[in-house]
Amino acid sequence: MARAALTRLVEPGDEAVGRWLRRMGPVALWRALTGKGKPPPGATGERLAGCALRAAGVDPVTDLALIAGCGGRFICPGDLDWPGQLDDLGDARPVGLWVRGAADLRMWALRSVAVVGARACSDYGAHVAASLGAGLAERGWVVVSGAAHGVDGAAHRGALAAGGATIAVLASGVDVPYPRAHAELIERMAEQGLVLAELPPGAHPTRPRFVLRNRVIAALTRGTVVVEAQYRSGSLVTARRAQQLGRSTMGVPGPVTSGLSAGVHELLRGEAVLVTDAAEVAELIGGIGDLAPERRGPLVERDLLDPVTARVLEALSARGGNHLRDVARESGTGCDEALGRLHELLALGFVERHGDRWELVPPVRRSDSARRGDPPNRGNRVKGLRR
Repeated sequence: MARAALTRLVEPGDEAVGRWLRRMGPVALWRALTGKGKPPPGATGERLAGCALRAAGVDPVTDLALIAGCGGRFICPGDLDWPGQLDDLGDARPVGLWVRGAADLRMWALRSVAVVGARACSDYGAHVAASLGAGLAERGWVVVSGAAHGVDGAAHRGALAAGGATIAVLASGVDVPYPRAHAELIERMAEQGLVLAELPPGAHPTRPRFVLRNRVIAALTRGTVVVEAQYRSGSLVTARRAQQLGRSTMGVPGPVTSGLSAGVHELLRGEAVLVTDAAEVAELIGGIGDLAPERRGPLVERDLLDPVTARVLEALSARGGNHLRDVARESGTGCDEALGRLHELLALGFVERHGDRWELVPPVRRSDSARRGDPPNRGNRVKGLRR
């Protein structure tokens, strides 16, 4: 009850309150800040006067009834579903969390990743965020973000569209959807996922509360991915706090000419890791075996030739025929060796023989019976190379 009351009395992330709470406990601190006990060490008269004004309107019984009425609950450090990783924030740890949704927050947070970024994101940023949200959800990761316009909303929607789990961390009360345009999205997350906040029911967001909210996102998750962010961006605050907490920090690159990606690129020049999709994120923050697929260019048939045969093929001029002696000289082989390799290339469909001259097979022209890029004798060539 005292912790619920304190969430209305003090602002989130106040480290002085955290120190007092650690030393005095919630009940003694509530009494001290409301004039019913000895003032906390270092508390100024101005601060105590401000707390007295706020305390006049504090009614934790009503707040707890309100959160229960909208299907939620209030959890404190030490509760079974309290995420222990929030304790890494030290004295900036939340006093408690107001939560909507039936899932176990502690269990969900164990396998969660934050996807954050610009509110005024580009179509590219929205597409990448939605793809990350869906891809991570399909891999069993919980997608955490702030429910804001732009990247946050796209990441949440991507996770929901994939039938996955997602958590929204608000800078307002859990019953005050912000932004208003995301009221339906936030309501859906409360039904299918979790919505949580440090502020009590009815509280409205302010600029400092958005910044302070970001520390919860950083601490709650195993890593933070930034998709589009300018130099001055709350997303970079989240990423840097994640770095300080020893969490993985990742960034998705964008065009070097885009101011929306300038902050991400600056982050990538530091300790952040470049990622391009959900598989690479899971590889970085997941367990053993969560490996992204190997990335390589397309395999062409001449890549399968052994080195000597490939050298003989390269020795053939694309213009006109080639005498055996010329091929041997250019490839650095003897005439007998060159002749044997040329016959291999002939069987595979790379070359043709016209009398005593050897020529490269010209590219196949597109026709109804051939796909573009198919070489002549394609079947023989592939079968021969595979053998």
